[in-house]
Amino acid sequence: MATAPYNYSYIFKYIIIGDMGVGKSCLLHQFTEKKFMADCPHTIGVEFGTRIMEVSGQKIKLQIWDTAGQERFRAVTRSYYRGAAGALMVYDITRRSTYNHLSSWLTDARNLTNPNTVIILIGNKADLEAQRDVTYEEAKQFAEENGLLFLEASAKTGENVEDAFLEAAKKIYQNIQDGSLDLNAAESGVQHKPSAPQGGRLTSEPQPQREGCGC
Repeated sequence: MATAPYNYSYIFKYIIIGDMGVGKSCLLHQFTEKKFMADCPHTIGVEFGTRIMEVSGQKIKLQIWDTAGQERFRAVTRSYYRGAAGALMVYDITRRSTYNHLSSWLTDARNLTNPNTVIILIGNKADLEAQRDVTYEEAKQFAEENGLLFLEASAKTGENVEDAFLEAAKKIYQNIQDGSLDLNAAESGVQHKPSAPQGGRLTSEPQPQREGCGC
């Protein structure tokens, strides 16, 4: 059976990181399926999703690796940081502990990705304003101090979910255009339109552990 031609120009690899229960898998599901899963099981190891978006007239395939937030999986999930073009670092606006742990997640991201990896901070569960435990202003300040993009979003309502992935993709594409991202570097997390079908996957990529995975 003949393989259909590629309908995208680039592949961008993303990772989603953050504490357990902040809604990483729900953000991914909302983005790829446009649905909210109310009972999203905790991810075991790593989950995977894809979607094609348009940025500056270019179709770009996002390959998104959703990592487990539990400490016991950190050793497994760290292997997925390498070669990420974008990282969504997620906390829950109703749980201050998840915000307090951002420095640890950011340290991992800075140490294990390349210097040009675009990191966007996502304050999830923005629909639960009455239960807010982290102000927008303090999170915005943290993002600015650390050179991060920042948005609050809701995986439940879909608010800003699209924008979170899109804003990171725009920045990555800008880095390609201005030459600050070397596409020939294995760690860039970006692959130009492949010359031969490979199932849409970046080469030399570890495969997700799917035992008992949820969304």
